Amino acid sequence: MIRVGVIGYGYWGPVVARNFSGAEGCQLAAVCDKNPAALERAKKAFPGILVSTDPSEVLHSSEIDAVAVITPVWTHFEFAKAALQNGKNVFVEKPFTASAAEASELIDLAASRKLRIMVDHTFLFTGAVRKIRQLIDEGVLGKLYYYDSSRVNLGLFQHDVNVIWDLAPHDLAIMNYLIDAEPVSVSATGQCHLNGLEDMAYLTVYFPAMLAHINVNWLSPVKVRTTLIGGEKKMVMWNDLEADEKVRVYDKGVDITSGQGVYDLLVSYRSGDMWVPRVDQTEALKLEAKYFIECLEKNQAPFNDGLAGLRVVRLLEAAAESLKHRGRPVDL
Repeated sequence: MIRVGVIGYGYWGPVVARNFSGAEGCQLAAVCDKNPAALERAKKAFPGILVSTDPSEVLHSSEIDAVAVITPVWTHFEFAKAALQNGKNVFVEKPFTASAAEASELIDLAASRKLRIMVDHTFLFTGAVRKIRQLIDEGVLGKLYYYDSSRVNLGLFQHDVNVIWDLAPHDLAIMNYLIDAEPVSVSATGQCHLNGLEDMAYLTVYFPAMLAHINVNWLSPVKVRTTLIGGEKKMVMWNDLEADEKVRVYDKGVDITSGQGVYDLLVSYRSGDMWVPRVDQTEALKLEAKYFIECLEKNQAPFNDGLAGLRVVRLLEAAAESLKHRGRPVDL
């Protein structure tokens, strides 16, 4: 039985706690939060667990095997490092850390202690993303041309990070998971309007043979969660706000044939059927919590490990640097 303690019981912490409490082979052992009202809610939801306002009670407890760090990003390094130093595996909310240097240190520390790190890239466990990955692996889309994502809404404004660090980690993690190539550079532009932090931004990620574009915004009048992936053979649209038809596959594209000269290029447009593949509706975090426990039981590295988290943090740092110089590309 893997005993898990959760540090942070604000917005996302209760969801994490609920899914670990229901995971096979797992026992929710403790919840820590500085807010007494949050701890009262935790006690009602999970009678009999340890509740505390002191993180050290969780980090140093011999009754806990793994710690879930669900706190602001600037605290991730401190809590995760203390957990690893005390022999505990770590589950960390996205983004992994506030810098690539911090992420690298945690990865090295976990390796030296033979412990596991999982970064909470929840969307990788959604039925939609898993289905798109399957389509790519099976060659249905063919060679990928572009990845285009919009993650916009009105709020929630953060006070410690800008919209890129808040929303883009989702899309960057999904992008890294779906595209079997290493990005080479990042360009980012954005603007501050209200609290001194960028509240809307555009990221362009350059790959050797394709392009990814991500739009994140706290100032949109409507909520949009749409990703388009263009391939040589097929194209995909994923609308995460759709209740049923989240993923649509379009048999649309462009075919080019050439004659003897450059002016003999013949362009033909292909417009075939659209079909909706069946997508698993199981709660993503439920699958992720189960996977985390299985990885610990089998002593295997998860695919969303510290290295996966580090790749996202490096992209965020490059985007932040590009933002300072009004979109100048930053090499990775």
